[in-house]
Amino acid sequence: MKYSVTGKQMKQIDADTIDRIGIPAMVLMERAALAVAEAAECLSDGRPVRVWAACGMGNNGADGIAAGRILHEKGYDVTVILTGNPDYATAENRQQQRIAGQLGLELVEFGDFIPGKCDVIIDAVFGVGLSRPVAGEAESLLKLLAGQSGSRVVAVDIPSGIHADTGQVLGTALKASVTVTFGYRKTGLLLFPGRAYTGKLQVVDIGFSAQSLKKVGWDARILEPADLKNLPVRAADANKGTYGKLLIIAGSAGMSGAAFLSAWGAYRIGAGLVKILTVEENRQILQSQLPEAIVETYETELLTADRNAFYDMVASQCDWATAIILGPGLGQDPYSRDLVEAVLTYAYVPMVLDADALNTLAMYSELTGYFTENIIVTPHMGEMMRLTGLGIAELKENPVEEARNYSVRHGITCVLKDAATIIADKEGEVCVNTSGSSGMAKAGAGDVLTGMIGGLLAQGMELNEAASYGVYLHGLAGEAAVEERGMYGVLAHEIADCVGQVIRKVTKTVIL
Repeated sequence: MKYSVTGKQMKQIDADTIDRIGIPAMVLMERAALAVAEAAECLSDGRPVRVWAACGMGNNGADGIAAGRILHEKGYDVTVILTGNPDYATAENRQQQRIAGQLGLELVEFGDFIPGKCDVIIDAVFGVGLSRPVAGEAESLLKLLAGQSGSRVVAVDIPSGIHADTGQVLGTALKASVTVTFGYRKTGLLLFPGRAYTGKLQVVDIGFSAQSLKKVGWDARILEPADLKNLPVRAADANKGTYGKLLIIAGSAGMSGAAFLSAWGAYRIGAGLVKILTVEENRQILQSQLPEAIVETYETELLTADRNAFYDMVASQCDWATAIILGPGLGQDPYSRDLVEAVLTYAYVPMVLDADALNTLAMYSELTGYFTENIIVTPHMGEMMRLTGLGIAELKENPVEEARNYSVRHGITCVLKDAATIIADKEGEVCVNTSGSSGMAKAGAGDVLTGMIGGLLAQGMELNEAASYGVYLHGLAGEAAVEERGMYGVLAHEIADCVGQVIRKVTKTVIL
């Protein structure tokens, strides 16, 4: 498992490594510069190329000057373009300028710079401390660099103009071909639009101490393939009951597909028994599509005819389950409110609320009073907008904080689905998902995800782990499906079909 940090946390880790542990700043800087120079060489394909190192007056700029100097010493044609007020240059920046000058490297103020042709750009204008919109001379420089057609860009730690915490573009930003980030991923590199500006992300160890990370803390967890070893073990003497009983309450008349896809995802991730509770109209098609599932149905008229009998039926179904999914394709007919209330009242096992269960909660906010810590909600941005009253633009400004705030406020786990999905638990701990592909953007993909999370809950995983691993596996399976079907051709059930091969590839454990 890896971790991402905010800009403030990274500065604190840097300071602790230097001041408390005693590793000199120039040692860290030299290691950083060597990594940046190596990335620039890779982009040059071994050819003699013209390099511009665009450098601000902070330590990010100092890294860029040092990288330019290393390339200069190797025979590259390098010009260092300086921007910012020299009076505010850091001590390390001044020292790197002196060293570069002694070695004959060309350093020029941006105001005196005469543009020409450039092959590789080292972007070291701003680092992780940028918090306000880019303006003035720096803005002009970034726009000049962006206009260099055919040039490849190496970003030093983070692309200039990207907020290190949120990934937002601060006025203007420079897209990188490669971003060489130091020590730990910055959360803003994992979130859009920052992720789209990052290019290929290289995380380089330059000597920050693990003690410093532990002391300062981190912003988010990031799962890796090796973490899949923590999935529930398939015991040799297991039976179907070993891996849980998942109740899926889903599907209205004409909307059986959501129930099917959730059940399909649950079975593909290893759930032992899946029961679908749905309207009578869906019985035949679901039994035909997925004979492995138990199908129980109800008549919606029962609610109006005998409310107590309806609630007793719901209570009985909830008692059967070790985990519950509520909402996919449920519809928003008037009876939905009572159904959601009944499940929230009588269920004492871990539960995933998705789709129309969330829309019902948005319409009847008093139902959140039934929330317990056993609940996972899985809203996409539109559903989160309805749940919180915030606009989608507001949510996207800082999705980590919005997911964290909602989870802590309600004491639940929130899976905020987007191109970079955020998982936050009731303690405010966050996981940012890095798997997936835009080829997964198809109807039903969210239903499969819900089923996968529910399937892991049924097998005994803790809520936050089931949510995080479900999202991560869903993305990996989507990538595998895209590899097989192409970006345009993937269907939702094919994502579920690839779960077993992804797990087998990483853990050598077969889950069909």
